[in-house]
Amino acid sequence: MLLLSCAVSAQTIADKSADPDFSLTSTGIIQGVVTGKDGEVYEGVRVALVAADAQPPRIQVTNGEGEFTFINVPAGSFTLTASSDGFLTQKLSGVLQPGQTFDAPAIALSMATATTEVHVSAAQQEEIAEEQIHIEEKQRVLGVVPNFYVNYDKDPAPLTARQKYSLAWKSEIDPVTLILNGAFAGVEQANNTLAGYGQGAQGYAKRFGANYADTVVSTELGGAILPSLFKQDPRYFYKGTGTVWQRARYAIATSVICKGDNMHWQFSYSGVLGAVAAGAISNLYYPSSDRAGVGLTFENAGIEIIEGGVQNLFQEFVVKKLTPSARKIGSP
Repeated sequence: MLLLSCAVSAQTIADKSADPDFSLTSTGIIQGVVTGKDGEVYEGVRVALVAADAQPPRIQVTNGEGEFTFINVPAGSFTLTASSDGFLTQKLSGVLQPGQTFDAPAIALSMATATTEVHVSAAQQEEIAEEQIHIEEKQRVLGVVPNFYVNYDKDPAPLTARQKYSLAWKSEIDPVTLILNGAFAGVEQANNTLAGYGQGAQGYAKRFGANYADTVVSTELGGAILPSLFKQDPRYFYKGTGTVWQRARYAIATSVICKGDNMHWQFSYSGVLGAVAAGAISNLYYPSSDRAGVGLTFENAGIEIIEGGVQNLFQEFVVKKLTPSARKIGSP
């Protein structure tokens, strides 16, 4: 009986040895579990095993308990790779000893960082800009004086040519604009500025017309015509962050630089040329005794640019505090 049992055992071992996928001395088992960072198990994760013999990877998918098991793995070094859609791929390496059952450390998958590219069409940009213009047209210093050409949005959209003309037109016909021009004409009348216009109602009317013409020409050239031609944005973009010096330097610089319709900073051709052109055109309706020569025209344009830098400083540090609707907008 003992001899029969030994014979059977010997035959069994011989049969297993004949199996190329099994060896008591050259294979082992690798098992493990795939989890999340909080320890929850993940089912359906693809686990690939590359063993020492460099054969094609063996693939398994984790079960409901997040487990995987590879049997008859050749002894030696190996690499496990766990992957699943929406997760970062994880790798684990080790060495399998002959006849060993290797319990791999839990493989923890973490969520992949999503990168989303948002492409905004020209039509969508126009709609966004239209909404921003509606907000800008409600901006009034002390609730009265128009402050339409300042954008407080942290993500501004470029204006179309139509929107530039529309904003200029609404600024020109605003009742407060007319009242301010009338007030300036009254001051000039009292000081006998532009004396060639004379006094009385006729002199006042001429001064009012000249003031309003200055406003319209300057706004149309610097806010619509030249910005459309050079594809530049005529608005001041509020910074609101950084040190006082950084903000001041930004405000002063924007008297000669501006954002293009591509939202990149560039030299303000529309602003600088607009100042020169407006000064030259004023010679057409100013009294002959008050008309500026070429040199004085450029000098006045330079003064206007400097004044623009000062106005930008006020915009950056003062005006928002005096504009009720702007205070509701979060700082960039």
